[in-house]
Amino acid sequence: MTEKAGRPITIDDLAQFAPAPVTATAEPGNVGVAGMPTNFVAAVSAQTRTGTLLGRPVTVRFTPMSVTFEHGDGTSSTSPDGGRTWAALGQTSFTPTATSHTYSQRGTYTTRTTVHYTAEVDVGGGWFAVPGELAIDGASRQIRVYEATTALVARTCLERPAAVGC
Repeated sequence: MTEKAGRPITIDDLAQFAPAPVTATAEPGNVGVAGMPTNFVAAVSAQTRTGTLLGRPVTVRFTPMSVTFEHGDGTSSTSPDGGRTWAALGQTSFTPTATSHTYSQRGTYTTRTTVHYTAEVDVGGGWFAVPGELAIDGASRQIRVYEATTALVARTCLERPAAVGC
């Protein structure tokens, strides 16, 4: 049963089985430092849902094909997956990743993640692909980007405990 009222099943027909929205996290701790990479990570995976379509039981499999990260500063980037944490990549904090973004100014930014899925459906005779893609917007999240400054000093706080910053 690949048709609905004489037409093929579409991605819109399967939207009722859609995976739950995904909200990305930003490393470190949903904050960033202006001029340094902030790493975005979204936990995405294939999802299988069951239900009824046209009065018949169906199983729908959604497979993520890309993830779009909106950074809140007018830019966005698309990745074939949801990225990985710095620890999972074996990288130190504030190093560039495939899903990182560098903010040029401090401030509070509203970010959003959209996961784009392909779908397959099984109505009892095996899996078949459904043309199109389903885009699921995640909830927005605010991250705070701070400005960091450094200062060179001649002595340590142990040597001069009353110095600025000690």
